[in-house]
Amino acid sequence: MALQLVVVTGMSGAGRSTALRLLEDLGYFCVDNIPPALIPQLIELLAKGGELSRVGLGVDVRTGGFLEGAASVMDALIAGGHEVELLFLESQDDELVRRFSETRRAHPLAPGGNVVDAIHKERERLAPLRARAGLIIDTTGKSVHDLRRMLVDYIARGGKRTRMVTRIVSFGFKFGLPVDADLVFDLRYLPNPHFVPELKAFTGLDEPVARFVLDAPETQELLEDLYALLSKLVPRYAREGKAYLTVAIGCTGGQHRSVAFAEALAARLREHAEVVVEHRDMHRRAK
Repeated sequence: MALQLVVVTGMSGAGRSTALRLLEDLGYFCVDNIPPALIPQLIELLAKGGELSRVGLGVDVRTGGFLEGAASVMDALIAGGHEVELLFLESQDDELVRRFSETRRAHPLAPGGNVVDAIHKERERLAPLRARAGLIIDTTGKSVHDLRRMLVDYIARGGKRTRMVTRIVSFGFKFGLPVDADLVFDLRYLPNPHFVPELKAFTGLDEPVARFVLDAPETQELLEDLYALLSKLVPRYAREGKAYLTVAIGCTGGQHRSVAFAEALAARLREHAEVVVEHRDMHRRAK
């Protein structure tokens, strides 16, 4: 019996355990940090049993044997007829440091040591798995409900094999780059509503701000150029089998220019692609 497998991995503190619990709520039989040598036997037993069809496997940096042979293990499972999806959970460094400072858990690579160095070391070790992931989720600033929504959507799409979703994410450079971005574009040279007193308190979703940003000739030129570029790139990424293509649109604070531009670009791309828009930093204020 072929099984539907979701391998959940990613940075320590980015929400792997939470994702596994959500998968359990969705009807998956989940096992966290199973010894690598036992994975094929577990899958074989579950497949023979016939009672379970969906399995979630949690893998983190402590599971060294699996990390070293991850590609071959997953290739073997696929060759055995199983459907394998790899989900990678990310978060920004400062967010991970904050999470570990607020918990009693030590980072697995820094028991009592330097958390920042451990995070960098972990990123290096997990790089091969990240490159293979069908979906990378940046959990920075996301709630459990946000994560659940994305998991439900991803799993449903994996089962139905629908077309790739293009995510347009607005953000502020003051708060760091979205770590799950495939493409990043910088809008900080466009006219800034932040310096217009009557517009400063609003966002790019408000008509006065949107008009201020979008009516500028340089904005229209950029919109046309990016639309032309993405209308060519999106189908090519889709042919590679990606579930999501994340296009990050950034300005200084992520409140005005990037928000208005992301909405306008998404509206254009919806002519021939499935597009969702997220505004990561729209209601966030830089310190």
